[in-house]
Amino acid sequence: MTDLKHILNKPPISPIREMGGYEALWAHENSSFKTLAQCFRDNPDLVPSELVTEHEIEDVLPKVLRVIEKAGIKDLGIRVHGSEEYPLKLRDAANPIEFFYFRGWWDLVNSKKSVAVVGTRNPSEEGLRRTKKIVKLLIRDGFTVVSGLAKGVDSAAHKAAIDSGGKTVAVIGTPVTESYPAENVDLQEHIAENYLLISQVPILRYSQQTYRGNRLFFPERNITMSALTDATIIIEAGETSGTLTQARAALKQGRKLFILDSCFQNPNLSWPERFEKIGAIRVRSYDDIAGALE
Repeated sequence: MTDLKHILNKPPISPIREMGGYEALWAHENSSFKTLAQCFRDNPDLVPSELVTEHEIEDVLPKVLRVIEKAGIKDLGIRVHGSEEYPLKLRDAANPIEFFYFRGWWDLVNSKKSVAVVGTRNPSEEGLRRTKKIVKLLIRDGFTVVSGLAKGVDSAAHKAAIDSGGKTVAVIGTPVTESYPAENVDLQEHIAENYLLISQVPILRYSQQTYRGNRLFFPERNITMSALTDATIIIEAGETSGTLTQARAALKQGRKLFILDSCFQNPNLSWPERFEKIGAIRVRSYDDIAGALE
């Protein structure tokens, strides 16, 4: 049972303190989004700073602030579960994040209509053309386009949204203090300054790990991206693509999943048929998307 007295007596949430608490939780050995989600399920009324010691916060906070300062970021915001601004649609994820960083136009997270457009880092020329066409139509119909700022389809989706005079949100698989791939540093900054950039990745843990450990953050951000949107559209993706993590998440979260017909026509792919059998929508024309999202 919820301890109402405890909740009423809790002090207001301090962003910088919760940042320290979140980063301290990630400093624990074997921390992952799954273990942290379980920790918060076991302690549903607590925020990050209440699950670590004061000493831990005092230890990690200066280190995190130095990384942020070195990155030249002056407009960093946070959201934590329990605060009024936290988007409740994130609770649809199997292991919902309790805390994340953001930069930019916060109101975009509450767009009335939002769709994730995702796919391979190495799309065909036809795949890039399809991305631009679909995004242009989505923007025309008032959708905010969300993607992961990766090379390939993601970058094309963000750029097409911007070029079409629309709105875009980037949910990245690195901390807000990093840019990946390096070629997207200007695009990332443009989105952070004019649209919305979101990251659930712990700044300090990321800076202390190798690529092998940090690459695990990318599929987790796909799960969050799905939860934040009404639907996911897959342009192109291989058999082992991280995009399929988002496909599975979308269906589990009760979101619509659209797969372009060109994926079904590729004889080297078996995943499109698998996902169609469990609820994905095959897209032969843009009308298939628009009709399902009315």
